[in-house]
This record gives sequence, structure tokens and C-alpha cells, in this order.
Amino acid sequence: MALKVEVISKEMIKPSSPTPHHLINHKLSFLDQIVPPVYVPMLFFYEPTTKSTHHHEDTAEISKLLKQSLSEILTVFYPLAGRINKNNVSIDCNDAGAEYVEARVHDAQFCQVIEQPKAEDLKLFLPFEPYAFGLMGGREVLLGVQINMFDCGGMAIAVCIAHTVADGSSLVTFINAWAAKSRGAAAADDHVPSFDLASYFPPKDHLSGFAATTGITHQSILTRRFVFDKRALTTLKGVASTAFGSQVKDPTRVEVVSAYIWKHMMEAAKFNRNIMDPAKMCAINHAVNLRPRMSPPHPQSSIGNVWRVAMGLLTSEAENGYLDLISELRTAIKKIDSDYMKMLIDGDRYLDFLKSAGEQFSTGEVEFYSFSSWCRFPVYEADYGWGKPVWVSTTTMPFKNVVILMSTKCGDGIEAWVTLLAEDMAVLERDQEFLSLLTIKDVMA
Repeated sequence: MALKVEVISKEMIKPSSPTPHHLINHKLSFLDQIVPPVYVPMLFFYEPTTKSTHHHEDTAEISKLLKQSLSEILTVFYPLAGRINKNNVSIDCNDAGAEYVEARVHDAQFCQVIEQPKAEDLKLFLPFEPYAFGLMGGREVLLGVQINMFDCGGMAIAVCIAHTVADGSSLVTFINAWAAKSRGAAAADDHVPSFDLASYFPPKDHLSGFAATTGITHQSILTRRFVFDKRALTTLKGVASTAFGSQVKDPTRVEVVSAYIWKHMMEAAKFNRNIMDPAKMCAINHAVNLRPRMSPPHPQSSIGNVWRVAMGLLTSEAENGYLDLISELRTAIKKIDSDYMKMLIDGDRYLDFLKSAGEQFSTGEVEFYSFSSWCRFPVYEADYGWGKPVWVSTTTMPFKNVVILMSTKCGDGIEAWVTLLAEDMAVLERDQEFLSLLTIKDVMA
């Protein structure tokens, strides 16, 4: 039986105190201006507890607590209750509010959803379509949450934040601050936001519409979750560390998993379309957090888009295969250094680079694979007063060749959310070498 999510109510939650006049106009950074106009979605699942049963009075009490704490935390994260001005240079912090949705989950067991998740089903838990913002979908709200109550008392809290305003790290900072407010705890230092990125990366007036092209494909795509446990990560790191001629010492778990997935994604594309002759260039774009690379280092609680991509290039038939991919990824990440930061601050040189990369993407000269690691985000700390989440996830997306990496709850493994063209995913799912290391191979229709 198909999962059903019934929306019970919708409303706008406004800050409990008005935003001071001197903070009404919040400038975006130019890094905010050039991200795709989409939302970043994240879902937090909580087991039934004495505070979350199926009784209506308990549900009403929980909802009241969440709405009150959301209203209070929006006074601190005031830009999230505003609206982006048409010039795409600033946010009007007008306290218009965040969208709050309550929903009931029918015909599904809580344990089944988290143990055998389906990407398309997970989208039902979101307050709205996450890839319909601004230029694409016309939706103006910058933050949306949906509280999904299961009949057993389990709960899924889904949050969508406009990418123009925040990256994944910013989203987690907000969620943990909201959770702390809900359970009555004092905000930790890493939950106190800073909104000063425009002073480092000033907005540019001529960037209106620059991020209109998001790379969304209208071809048939699929998202799957592949889980690598501690044993698998140890195996991959061992191969890379002991291999003859390997240039990478002490490879990280993110490096080895990214390279392993990259290798098999390229092989799937080559099998289906023979698009990769030996000279075909393949690029890995790996998101890198800039906060610790700034001078002085910026706090993790900086709100905005404080990341850029490290780009590595190899031919589709690298001489040493997997090991070359790890080495290329490590080299690419090292290039995001002080000189790179100077280029970003200058801005125009970086925009020229982006324009060139975009042209290569559109002409098919280079096959791009995009990775983002959320493994260090403290997502499993989000306790609203009834315990920490038992599972945290993202969901499907309309982009091909995209991988999101998240830590497992125990912290020893990695969940890889892989989105590919359907024909490439079919090959990947038959790749016995790739599957041999996996703990869980979810089937997500």
C-alpha cells in the first residue's frame, strides 16, 4: 500500500520580536548570488516516546512547542523570515515568516520508512517541492518546515531552506539552535549565527539571473542510497594506503568513498553511451567548506554559502584507475588555499572561471560529477526535547551525477545518496564490484 501524507494545516510563523530597523536590509554575499535557486532539504526522524504518542492532545502540545520555539529562534535567525529583493542583492528582513506545515502519515509504519526508505516517498514529508524556488518556481519563502506525525507516535521533521540564503552547514546550525530552544537549553556557541559574509564577499549588481541555470535535467533520473560501513571504509583506505606508487598518505574516508563512487559512475556512463573515449575528460566537483580556510578562520556558525568546489580532471581511463582518482581529488582540494581565497574575494576572476566551466558543461566537452560531504555536520544532535533522531536523510533531486555523503548514526559509516540517469543507475546496481562493499543497497523507485 502506498504511503500517504495528509496535510492538516499550514501557516506562517513570524519572529516573536520584530527585527530591529538597522537589520532590515541584509546583504547577500556574491557566493550566495551564484548558487542555484533551489532549497536544501533535510529530514530528521524520531522514534515514538512518552512525549510523542498518537493522542491528539500530545500532538497539539508538541506542535505548540515547535511553533513557539520556531518563532523565538527566528528572532535570532531573522533573515530566514524575510524575502529576497528582486535585485538578488539583499534580503528584506520584513518578518513575513517561515512556512509551517502539520501532516499525518497514513498506511506506513515508522520502522519501515527508515529501514527501507524510498526517495520519492521521502519527498512527501517535505513542506513543498525543494526545486521550485525563485526564478524556477516563484516561491518566495526562505524557510519551510513540515511536522509529520505517524500513528505510532513517531515523527519526521523536514526542513527546507533556500540555498540562496544558506548552505548545508548553515541549515544544521539553524536546526540545532531551534532544537535547543525547543528543549529549553541555552544556545551553544556553535548555534549562535553570524551574518557578515557580505563584508568578505560583497554582492555584485550584475549577477541578477546568474544562477538561473541550475543543471536540472528533464531526463529520467533515479536516486539510491548506498551504505558503506566501517569495514568497507577500512578496506578502501587500506587499498589506497598500501598501493604501490600511491601519492596519497592517510586518505580520508570521504576521499576514498568519493573516488570509489566516481570510478563506478564513470564506468556506468561509458557502458551505456560509449561517450568516454580514452581522451574524454571527466571532472569531479567536490564541495569544500571555506570557513576554516578563511583568514582568520570563520566560525562554523556563519550563515550563508561559505563553500566552493574543488575540481579535479582525469581522462575516463586513468592509468591507475581508483588510485589516480583519489590522488586527483586530494590535489584538487589542496588547491583551495590562500591564493584561491584571494581569487574569490576579487570575485571577477572566479566568475570568469565559472563561466568557462558552465560552457564546458553545456557543450558536453567535460563529463561532470558533483559531490558534497555532510559527514561532519552534527545532524544527530538535534534534540527537540524527546531525544535525538534515529535517522537523518536527504531525498531525491533532479540533477544527474550528484552524490551527497552523510555519516551513519553510529558515525563509523557513510550513507551515499547517488543520483544518476536511470540507465546509468541500472548499470551501477548490477556492478558486482561496486556492490561487494555495500552494507545496504536500497531500492528507491
